[in-house]
Parts: sequence; structure tokens; C-alpha cells
Amino acid sequence: MDAIDLNGSWQLYGYLEEPGAPTTLQELRQRGIEPIEARVPGNVELDLVRAGLEQDPFYGENLYAFEKYNYYSWWYVRRFTVDALPQDGRACLWLRGVDAYAEVYLNQIKLGETDDAFIEFEWDCQDVLRQGENELAVHIRGAMNVARRAELPILARGGEQTDELVALRKPPHCFGWDIAPRLLSAGLWRGVELYIKRPCRIEQLYLATKRVRRTAGGYEAELLCRYRFVTDDALPLGYEVALIGQCGDSVFQLRQPAGFQSGEIQLRVENAKLWWPKGYGRAALYRVRFQLFRQGELVCERSERIGLREITLERSYLPGDAGQFRVLVNHEPVLLKGCNHVPLDALHSRDAQRLAQAHALFEEAGCNVLRCWGGNVYEDHRFFDLCDERGMLVWQDFALACASYPQDDRFAAVMEREAASVVRKLRNHPSLLLWAGDNEVDEGFCGYNFPKENRYNRISRELLPRVVRDHDPMRPYVASSPYIPENLERYQVPEQHNWGPRDYFKGDFYKHSSAHFISEIGYHGCPAPSSLAKFLPKDQLWPFDNSAWDTHCTENLRRARRGYSRNRLMAEQVQILFGSQPQSLERFAQLSQISQAEAKKFFIEMVRLKKWRRTGVIWWNMLDGWPQISDAVVDYYFTKKLAFHYIRRVQRPICLMMDEQENWSHALVLGNDSLESKSVAYRVEDGDSGQVLLSGEALSPANENLTLGSLRLLAGQQRLFVLRWTVDGTDYANHYISGFPPFDEETMLRWVERIRALPEPFDWAL
Repeated sequence: MDAIDLNGSWQLYGYLEEPGAPTTLQELRQRGIEPIEARVPGNVELDLVRAGLEQDPFYGENLYAFEKYNYYSWWYVRRFTVDALPQDGRACLWLRGVDAYAEVYLNQIKLGETDDAFIEFEWDCQDVLRQGENELAVHIRGAMNVARRAELPILARGGEQTDELVALRKPPHCFGWDIAPRLLSAGLWRGVELYIKRPCRIEQLYLATKRVRRTAGGYEAELLCRYRFVTDDALPLGYEVALIGQCGDSVFQLRQPAGFQSGEIQLRVENAKLWWPKGYGRAALYRVRFQLFRQGELVCERSERIGLREITLERSYLPGDAGQFRVLVNHEPVLLKGCNHVPLDALHSRDAQRLAQAHALFEEAGCNVLRCWGGNVYEDHRFFDLCDERGMLVWQDFALACASYPQDDRFAAVMEREAASVVRKLRNHPSLLLWAGDNEVDEGFCGYNFPKENRYNRISRELLPRVVRDHDPMRPYVASSPYIPENLERYQVPEQHNWGPRDYFKGDFYKHSSAHFISEIGYHGCPAPSSLAKFLPKDQLWPFDNSAWDTHCTENLRRARRGYSRNRLMAEQVQILFGSQPQSLERFAQLSQISQAEAKKFFIEMVRLKKWRRTGVIWWNMLDGWPQISDAVVDYYFTKKLAFHYIRRVQRPICLMMDEQENWSHALVLGNDSLESKSVAYRVEDGDSGQVLLSGEALSPANENLTLGSLRLLAGQQRLFVLRWTVDGTDYANHYISGFPPFDEETMLRWVERIRALPEPFDWAL
């Protein structure tokens, strides 16, 4: 028997979990309940729509029709044929993603249960599998029924969401977020496979760079390999292990006896080709083979792709300038610029088909860091493979967000299993920068105003660091994002989420942030009207103050009913910049996108201009996971907002920028976020007349800023400045708009047309 792919067409039964409802597959068939066709990987909502039983949950207010399905039982059923049972090994069933609480049956024999949507499950099914026809059934119980039977301590609560968030191991965003719908879903959202587990196999392989050292001819690296294999030999003697790696003309190999079924290899790689983040060098990757021999004969092998790099996280949790949060790669400080990565799709079975296009956006925008936000699922290997190849560091939160989670032994055991599974799966990827315990749980504990001794979080302070230490000891761990020790307050720590009042983007909160590293910061931007028309009914497209707009921006109206509306806030941000709110959808979208674009550009420049006082910015966010009105710079349909293009220009490794006014003048600064000094020709022009105001040539020092001069200007004078520079024969451009709001709409739109036509021109689709 070879591996059998069980993806594709299944049967799906669904019914309300009520007294007297069926409890077995046989019983529901006897009652005449008819199945519909389902697809795996899939989500039940998609199957219901394909069957004509419901309308698209992403359109209008159809979302609310799916709320009842949170209390339904679902049976996925598939028949398949096995030609011959395996003789050398054991047949195993592998479920890569089940959402979430299910019993799994093969030929009416229960194999086991699932209770976590984030991780993979497998069972030995050799003794149940039949030669010939087999039937696999997965019974997924109603998520809300599981939640309402859960016993929760009074401390446990779901933050802005409801308490079922902390009762279930499902993606936090699915309970309703300001960037996601309340859509709890159910399904086999990743693949299903039957495979053979061999009696002699490599169970674990950990590859990590212990240190990197510069030599006269380049670099040298020390590689650590920890392994574990299993064998059914009664006398497990005479085993050897070998490690072989190659990247171009750089090759290493070592073979040694295996004294036990687990062990260690340490070797020195001379003339090593290092892995560098984007902008700092090539992301060199080695293809590594780990081989197991018995009495000289190769019995099994495992292949990995790794990068040789040493990462250091310098951090000190002291207020203000005394604190620090800085990343060094191969002993070089790296200014991190990138985005928060949120759900690719609210229905995660579609993640894989959106990944390539989404990741191309990260590449085009010049991101060298992505933060995998803790309200999401854990991405699969393909996501990390692309980050490995493209030099994008990954900040990985554990899937805990914005809630007060249980601290009892039951929840701790579930989290320990989940964390260990995820860490062991992803730890060999060189792009993986650090593990973070959660998203904003520390902020939540502070916000509850509990006594400090009652804010202690066992999960992030004890359990998760122990898991990282045990399974990935060479990688940094941060307890929370942001981590707030007991002696500091929210905006005193070096790593911060800078949301604040969300008023004028050049207001005091943003200009005077004490953060060293900003891991969340965002600003609203209206999607293009052409995109809005794809998910809002025609009669609700304008004005925005209606229930369809609210459905697609504020957690199913829950926050709107409390007086919070993203749409009104977005309109007020437009009013701050332009003095009034537009009276048409087209003009509203234009001005909102200008407001967002200038804000995002300003946030990134304020980090670059204060290098190394500031050491990184991870802005919120690149791409919407469902049709919505949000901070994303690309909407669900992959239509780019104006902000995307501004970000692409300002995240270039070498960039010319103007600082805010100080003592009459705006400093002109040449930023270099690379390890190469470059000769740069530059000039500053008036955006209206084209008059050259400042020009020259300079040597841009590696990995440093250089102040080239300044422009004297009356405070408040509204002008467009065009900043041009040439590096290695290629022309680049940036811009700066001076003055205080409000700005004239027509003038600003004329300036945007001038900005669009600069080197690396772009279309602005509305």
C-alpha cells in the first residue's frame, strides 16, 4: 500500500444538536437525513453555499444566517479502497487540521478524538483497516455546545469577544474581531492522508546554528544537530548517522556512530554561506540530508532546507531610552520593516490558494519581517519556505490573543501539547525569528486593573518558555507582545503596540511614542468602490452609516452598539486631514486612502529617521482575510490601496526622507538599511514648480543614516517636496508633504498624480 490521499469529494451530514438527535452515523442514516457533497480541505459554510442551502457569508449581511450552525453536529464521510495492507510498517491516518472537536471512526471503530483546530492528529489504524472498501467518518460536534459545557474560572474571559474564545482551541479571530467576522465554522480545513509508518524511521531532527564567526576569507558557522530515531530491532547496535549539506560550492558532511537512538552532531562549516534578511544580503539555503545506516546499509533518510545564521535579541525592560529591543543577525543590527500577518481567509481551507499571491505582496513591498499574529492559525510549511527563500524573518505568536485564558491544569495540558507540536514542526526554518507567548494578553491583564500579584500568567511565564527551551533552545522567546513586566506600564516598555487615540497620524501620541520597537501600528483606509460593490448591496453602498457597512467592520455590530464604529472613525480621520467629510463614495474612498497612505508612510519613516533609537516597525496590516473596511493596504480581492505603493517606496533599503520640522527646518536624511556603502546622487524638488531646492552626491554609509542638509520653511506652509536619488544607475523617489491640516482636496489629488508618476510609477485603482 502506498500513501492514499483522502482529499476531494466527501459526504457531509448536518443537523441541530437537540434532545433526541442522532448520535451515530448509522442512526442518522436510518432517520433518512440526506447528505450534501463536501470538499476536503474545506469548511461547512462553503459546502452549504455550493449546495444552494445558504448564500455567500461574505456578502452583505448573509453572515448572520450562519450563526445557528454553531450548534450543529457535522459528519464527514468518505469511502475508499485499499488494494493491499502494508506488510513493512503500520498504516496511520493523518488529519492535518480538524476544526475542531471531533470523534474519528474507521469502519465504525473509533480511532480517537480531536480537541484543537491548530494541530495535526494521527492514529495507528493498521488493525482496523481492511483490504478492499473502507469507510472513514469524522463527527464534528457543535462548537458552542462544547463551549457552554466547559467549566471556566471567573478570571477567564474573552476580552472584546465573548467567553467561548477561552473555552475552545479555535482561531481567536473566528469569535468576531475588528478585522474578522464572527464565523466559528467547522470542517476538515487541511488535508487528510493514509500513510505507512515504517518500523525504522527518524522521529525528530533539530538543526540550529550555534554561532557564526567572521574569518579572513568570509564566515565560519557551528551547526548543531539533535536527532532521535526509532527501530524495532531487538538488538539496536551497529547504527551510524550522517549529516550532509550543500549550498552551491559550500559543502559539509560528517558520519559517526549512533551510540543510542537519540544523539547529537556538532560540526564546523568553513567558508559558510550565511542566511541574511532581505536588504542585508542573500538568504542562502543549504539542502541537508540526515541519513541513518545499519551495518553500513542506508535504512532511512530525511531532508531539510536550512539557513546558517545567528540571531540575537538584545532587550532590556527599562522605561524610555534606558530600554532596548533590537535584533542582530550574524552580529549585525538589523532595522526591521514589515507587516503583521493576519488570516489569509476567514475560512481557512482557502488559505493555501491565497498564499502565493499574498506572499508576493510581502516581497513587492520590501518586507524583511512578518509578524504572525496570535489571533490566527499557525501557517503551514509553504509559508515559511517562502520566507526562508525571500529573507523575511518571522515573528511567531502562539495562538492566544486579547483574552484572560484559564490557568488550570486542563488548559495548561492542552496548550503544552499544542505548543510542542507547533514548535517541533516549524523550528528548522531559518526565517523563524522568535516565539512570542501571545498577543496583548499582558495588556489585557493590565487593563483589568487587577492587583499585580493576580496578573501572573502561568501559560506565558512558565509553560510556553519551557516548551521553547525543550524543543527549540537556540531561539529567543518573548512572553507576550507586548511584554509588560510588573514594574512597568503599557507605554513604558521598549516593544509596543502603538494604537492610541487613532486621531491625526502626526498627533502627539504618534510623534512622541517612547517605543524602541513598534510591533503594531495602523490607520484606516477605505477599499476601492469597485471592491465594495462586490460585497455590499447596491442600495447600501452609500452613505456608509448602515448595517451592511457595520457588519464588515466591527465584530458583527457588537462594538458598534457600544458606540464604536470603524467607519465613523475613518470618516473623522478624513475630516482631520481635509476639513470636511466627502459627500460621495468615490471621493470618500480617494481621500481615505490618501489619509491612510500618508499615515503608514509617516509611521515607517519615523522609525527609519530615529535609527537606532528605534529598531523596527511591523505595521498593521497587508491583506484582508474577508471583505471589510480596515487598516489593510490591500483588500480581500487583492486590489492595492494607495498606501501599498507609498510603503513599497519607503521600505527600500536606501531611501531619501525628510524629517519633521525642528527650529524652522526639515532635515534631509539618507537612510541605508543594508551592509553596503553606496554612492548616491540626490536632489529635492518643489512638487509644483519642479525647482531644485537641494542636490548633491554622498556616500551612504552601510547600515546608518546620513543627514545631507535641511530646508528652511515657515511652519504650517503646505507644500509637496519630491525626493529623488540614484543608486547603481537606478532612479528612485519618495515625497514629503509639509504643513498642517486641513488640506485642499483638489490640491492633494493633483499632488497624488505627481507622486504616482515618479520613478517606479503605479496605477491607483478605484
